[in-house]
Amino acid sequence: MSGAHFAFTDRWGGVSAAPYEELNLGGAVGDDPAAVRTNRGLGAKALGLDADQVVWMNQVHGTDVAVVDGPWAAGAEVPAVDAVVTARRGLALAVLTADCTPVLLADPVAGVAAAAHAGRPGMVAGVVPAAVRAMISLGADPARITARTGPAVCGKCYEVPAQMRDEVAAAEPAAWAQTSWGTPAVDVTAGVQAQLAALGVTDRRASGVCTLESHDHFSYRRDRTTGRLAGYVWLDAGAAEGEAGGHDGP
Repeated sequence: MSGAHFAFTDRWGGVSAAPYEELNLGGAVGDDPAAVRTNRGLGAKALGLDADQVVWMNQVHGTDVAVVDGPWAAGAEVPAVDAVVTARRGLALAVLTADCTPVLLADPVAGVAAAAHAGRPGMVAGVVPAAVRAMISLGADPARITARTGPAVCGKCYEVPAQMRDEVAAAEPAAWAQTSWGTPAVDVTAGVQAQLAALGVTDRRASGVCTLESHDHFSYRRDRTTGRLAGYVWLDAGAAEGEAGGHDGP
C-alpha cells in the first residue's frame, strides 16, 4: 500500500446554503464561517484526518512557498503563500480552488509533500517549480515525486484575450489553447504538467474534470459568487516507500 495520499473534493456533502452549496471549504468567499468549519470537519473525517491538523493557505496568486511542520498557531494570521511543503509525515496540506489548478506532490521515500495553487498568474510566475525546489531542499528527488493535478477549468473553456494568451504562451508554450468555439484560451493544467515534466517529474496524472462544465464542482468563472473545492495531500506516518495511491474525494 502506498505511503502517499491525494484527495480532491466535489461540491456535495456539506452544510453551506446557496450560492455556496454544499461542501464549500473556502473561508474567504462570504460563506457562514460556522458552515465552513463544519464542512472542513466533514471533509477531514471522510478522509480519516484530524481537521485541526490540516494546513491551509492564504492564497494570493503568487509564488511564495511556506515550509511547515504543523498547522498555523491558533489565532495567528495565515501567511500569504501559494504553496506549502512539509517533511512531516501524517501532516495534511490543503489547497483551495474554483477553476485554478490544484497541484499535489509527494515523495514518499523522502517523506516530503507539497500542495500548490496554480492559477494563470501563478503558473506563469512559476509557483509549481518553486514548490518542487522547496521539496528538493528537504531531500525529495523529482524522479520519485508523484504529481496529481485536480479539477480545473479546461483549455477549451478558459477564454482569454489574444494578447493574454500570447503572454502566457511566451512563458509556458504548453499553456497555449483554443476554446471549443474557436477563440483564444489558456490551459493552466497543461502548463503545470509541462513544468513538472521539465523538472523531471514523470509520475503525473491530471483530472479529467473541467470545473466550468461540471455542476458537481465550484466554478468562479461560471458563477462568480461560489464556494471553493479542496485538494489534500499527506503521507502515512512511518511509511517510507511504495507506490503513491490516492482518493477521488471525500
